[in-house]
Amino acid sequence: MAEAIKPSPVKLIIGAIFASEGILIKARQRLERKFGPVDFQSPAIPFDFTDYYRQEMGPNLTRRFFSFQRLIKPDELAAIKLYTNRLEAQFSRRQEKSSRSINLDPGYISQAKLVLASCKNYYHRIYLGKGVFAEIALYFQEGSFKFHPWTYPDYKSASYIKSFTAIREIYRRQ
Repeated sequence: MAEAIKPSPVKLIIGAIFASEGILIKARQRLERKFGPVDFQSPAIPFDFTDYYRQEMGPNLTRRFFSFQRLIKPDELAAIKLYTNRLEAQFSRRQEKSSRSINLDPGYISQAKLVLASCKNYYHRIYLGKGVFAEIALYFQEGSFKFHPWTYPDYKSASYIKSFTAIREIYRRQ
C-alpha cells in the first residue's frame, strides 16, 4: 500500500484580464500585499481569443500573468480563488451591479503541470472544497507544455506557453 506523501510547494500564478491598466496596477498591489512580491510579469497580451467577457467588461481587453516569489502549498488554491473572487468584486464597477473591471484567474505551476482554479464544475474538474474546482490545463512533457481537449484556446497560444515556460524555469531554480 502506498503511503500518503506531502506534496512539494508550487508556484502561484494569477492571470488578469482587464481593460484599464490603472485597475491592473491596483489589483497587483493588493495581490502583492497578500502573496508577496511578483517575480514574473508577462507582456501585455491582447485578449482576443473569445468574446466571453466582452458584454461584462467591454472591448479591447488585455491579459497579463504574474507569478509570485513565495511558493504555496497546492491545497491553498481554493482559498486563493475565493480571495481573488472577493478582490474582483471590490474592483467591480459600482454603478453596474455585477460588471467586473478585472478578471483574476489563479492557478499554479509545478514541474509537471499548470493547474487552474474555477468555481464552475465540469466533467474534467476536481472539487477542492468551498465551491472551488481545479483542472489541469496544461502538462509538461518532452521539454514543453502540452494541452488537453478541454484547455482554453488562449492557454494553447504561443505567447501564453512562452510565459508559462519562463515561470516554470523560475520555479525550477527555486
